[in-house]
Amino acid sequence: MGDKSLRRTGSNGMTRRGFIARTSSIAGAMVLAGPLLPAEAAAHAQASTAGAGPIENGARVPALVIGTGYGGSVAALRLAQAGVDVHMIEMGMAWDTPGSDGKIFANTTKPDYRSYWLRTRTKAPLSNFLGFPIDKDVPKYTGILDAEEMGGIIVYQGRGVGGGSLVNGGMAVTPKRQNFGAILPTVDAEEMYGTYYPRANAALGVGLIDPNWFETVDCYQFARVGRKHAQRSGFPFVFVPDVYDWDYMKAEVAGTVPKSAVAGEILYGNNAGKKSLQQTYIAAARATGKVTISPLHRVTSVSPASGGGYAVTIEQLNTDGAVTGTKSVTSDRVFFAAGSVGTSKLLVRLKATGALPRLNEEIGKGWGDNGNVMCGRANHMWDATGKVQASIPCGGIDNWDAGGAFAEVAPLPTGIETYASFYLSITKNPNRARFTWNAAANKVELDWQTAWKQPSIDMAKTIFDKINSKEGTIYRTDLFGTNKIWGDHLTYHPLGGAVLGKATDNYGRLHGYTGLYVIDGALIPGNTSVNPFVTITALAERNIEKIIATDL
Repeated sequence: MGDKSLRRTGSNGMTRRGFIARTSSIAGAMVLAGPLLPAEAAAHAQASTAGAGPIENGARVPALVIGTGYGGSVAALRLAQAGVDVHMIEMGMAWDTPGSDGKIFANTTKPDYRSYWLRTRTKAPLSNFLGFPIDKDVPKYTGILDAEEMGGIIVYQGRGVGGGSLVNGGMAVTPKRQNFGAILPTVDAEEMYGTYYPRANAALGVGLIDPNWFETVDCYQFARVGRKHAQRSGFPFVFVPDVYDWDYMKAEVAGTVPKSAVAGEILYGNNAGKKSLQQTYIAAARATGKVTISPLHRVTSVSPASGGGYAVTIEQLNTDGAVTGTKSVTSDRVFFAAGSVGTSKLLVRLKATGALPRLNEEIGKGWGDNGNVMCGRANHMWDATGKVQASIPCGGIDNWDAGGAFAEVAPLPTGIETYASFYLSITKNPNRARFTWNAAANKVELDWQTAWKQPSIDMAKTIFDKINSKEGTIYRTDLFGTNKIWGDHLTYHPLGGAVLGKATDNYGRLHGYTGLYVIDGALIPGNTSVNPFVTITALAERNIEKIIATDL
């Protein structure tokens, strides 16, 4: 952070020394907290996989679902309700057993062995504070958040039973009806808004914050400041639905239950309050008695079996990421639901290496980042955003029609006053990347370029340049590196790679093969105009209903 920007921040009524003294404790909190011991990690791993019922070598199953995120969970539940036995394969852990601290998930400000997928150093979306790096060393472990680096972008993905629902902010947004045609042009909007969006919202447990409670509670002071600044610049502020249990959060504030969102839990999971897929679709699927799940298993190959159906090769992992065994199973039908990146990479590899050569040339195309870009603003002293901030966002700034941006007013749950407003913007970025097979390196690569984020920055600036001008404030330059305003290095919302109506038919059936399906965010070509998981869920509801009715 340069002297000029620090002086300007100081002109808001705080000296440089005072500002650093007040806020640098975030860096200390995030750097000094020690990891749990590797021995404790091993014990936790043993407990969390016990009784999980992993798939047996040589098994034959009617339906195999690769992944346990939104699309896969919908498919598993609806297939089971139709009488089909389903086995789900999950690369991550079960996340059903507490660690030595009595909690299943680590706190945002104290990352430990549970936090990252097979990394030896954390890679937080917000990497710096006041010029200090805040990432820290952690034991290598099959933790909950994967920060996968590829093609000039970091893709954050949830690892574990429940997929992305474990690590997102729970913002359950249905796109505006007028925007839907640009999101999924081959899908009947009447059906989606009349049947499948309502079905998805009901099953996910979507709800809205109590607007009266919002006006007075301390933990949403940051959002009220964000609303004030938006409205003073002429932008509409909208409340955004979420899958958090708002009654539970009220009890957190009242001090009558253990704190989760109010304690800042979000990045590495919520220990209470958030209705992840574990509590909704997956719980309902397991209750049928027809769904089993194998955590710490990874599908490496799918190919036609000589006796019909598909031969599937699966590696079993330990918590170091090492392969402890390989299994071969057969399934009549296979549903690819490993997330946009996981599904796309697997299909590209299977086509290129000859396992599924009849997949068409659209495999790997149409991938986008949902236009994600982050930024922070330094507020005046009289616009404090609060020491305690609920980690669950509840509102956003809508400039989609005029400027191509929707900005989530995001928390900075540090436990100290930062005088900062923080935002994750979703923008109408037109750039699309492609996954391709690099035979020499024996891996799938993504051709995303960092420069392709510039349209997202320009669209976000239509909101924040105007707010800064109106409020006499500046951008923070200390959150993503030295003198760097924009978090243009990441996405939380990967979409595309096996696009509906191109790589598949209009219901997710892969071209070239009967009984192979894509049912996750890989179907959606790169952008949903809002947080995508409700659209992924609703599309999966639509597609699996058709598949059950016509293919089974």
